[in-house]
Amino acid sequence: MIKLVVGLGNPGRQYEKTRHNAGFLFVDYLAGLANVGWSSSSQFSGEVAECNIGGFRLVLLKPMTFMNKSGVSVGKLLRYYKLNPEEMLVVHDDLELAEGVVRLKRDGGHGGHNGLRDIIAHIDSRDFYRLRLGIGRPVARGAVADYVLSGLSLDGQVRLLGMFEGLAKNMEALIAGNLALINA
Repeated sequence: MIKLVVGLGNPGRQYEKTRHNAGFLFVDYLAGLANVGWSSSSQFSGEVAECNIGGFRLVLLKPMTFMNKSGVSVGKLLRYYKLNPEEMLVVHDDLELAEGVVRLKRDGGHGGHNGLRDIIAHIDSRDFYRLRLGIGRPVARGAVADYVLSGLSLDGQVRLLGMFEGLAKNMEALIAGNLALINA
């Protein structure tokens, strides 16, 4: 069962509504559903919120270490709450999925995602859930960094909100790690 939901992203106003911050945007959405605010924590190098969603107690985390150093924050929080990696869901953008597609998986590699790479290195485990939020690939080759760090169009924001609403309707399955239901 999921007890910690980590949204990956980059801190700072210039990154707020970018594709790369899809993870931050999702945990912000969850915090909004639960009507809880974020607490800045130097202890965890991030922002933390504790909430109840659908009868489940969850800790939400937004690492404020920038995407490529997310493992520092995640490792500190896992140790503090005495959680196992398999009780964690990491929510992140995914270039390999078309915009609007969502996939839940457990275990595996980082797939080239530097945030996941750093988490795996810091917690010395790949055994955690990942919620992959499809952002699609840029049309121009070699333009990945500019693409993921660019702002979402209005249509892109609407599609992202649609993904979040669909996931919220299936929170029990998501928290239980029900791969079949979420990936249907």
